[in-house]
Amino acid sequence: MPSTIALMGECMIEMHGRPGQSVHQTFGGDSFNTAAYLARLAGDALKVEYVTALGSDGFSQAMRERFTQEGVGTDNVRTFEARLPGLYFIETDEAGERRFHYWRSEAAARFMFDGEKGEQLLEGLAHSETLYLSGISLAILTPEGRERLLAGLPGLRERGVRVVFDNNYRPRLWSSVDTARQAHQSLLDQVDLAIVTFEDDQALFGFDTPEALFAFYRDRGVDEIVIKRGAESCLIEHAGVRYEVAGERVEKVVDTTAAGDSFSAGYLACRLTGGDVEKAARWGHRLAATVIGHRGAIIDVEHMPEMP
Repeated sequence: MPSTIALMGECMIEMHGRPGQSVHQTFGGDSFNTAAYLARLAGDALKVEYVTALGSDGFSQAMRERFTQEGVGTDNVRTFEARLPGLYFIETDEAGERRFHYWRSEAAARFMFDGEKGEQLLEGLAHSETLYLSGISLAILTPEGRERLLAGLPGLRERGVRVVFDNNYRPRLWSSVDTARQAHQSLLDQVDLAIVTFEDDQALFGFDTPEALFAFYRDRGVDEIVIKRGAESCLIEHAGVRYEVAGERVEKVVDTTAAGDSFSAGYLACRLTGGDVEKAARWGHRLAATVIGHRGAIIDVEHMPEMP
């Protein structure tokens, strides 16, 4: 039996174009982007599940079908009859610059851990070997749902679930920096593997150097820490050993959407199927370099790269 990884978060209706003109509609979201790429890379070696909440509308049904098409399981998708998925619009000007507009305050995913069924959803995650979530996953939850998740993580870890965290700090999703900082700190006490973007943690915690970030995470008990630094090399600390793995050169950057999400997917796909941290970083760099050479968060399957 392959091991199971459950990725928790929000997949949204994505629309892009220009206001008043024709638009293209698809689906996207940080944790779903990672889930889709992870399922493609790992194949039958991993069982990839998505943990979220949707409605019973046509968009929600199409989203479920997209999960299945990508090889991502839907057993942990909660349904709210009276709620809808969130939506974001990517507005592109004549120069190709993008602006993002979000409608997500009442999205079904916010309420995934609310109420008795939310408790049941969280309890069911004990059947997974690995749980992945991001700072966005944490931010979009209601206060009730976030409190329940943070309170439930110690029990999941006691039952053998390994927790992976990708920081993805987005200030506009939080009521204040202090609220975000407190939630991240509470979560980090239960994290085994952190895959973080340096600039995000610099904004949230004020780290001046990667060394300060390493020390902070190490002090909270995180055993494996990966620092993403865009086009620069990534830095890794695992079991007391430090590594640096160079990125791949990209001739032309078309769209940086999902660069970090795809790196995380490549890293996890390798690590969860037996690869060491340096090989995992090379997988992450290879996939991210490919993704930013194409338009959109999730590239067509035929463009997926061979892994080093």
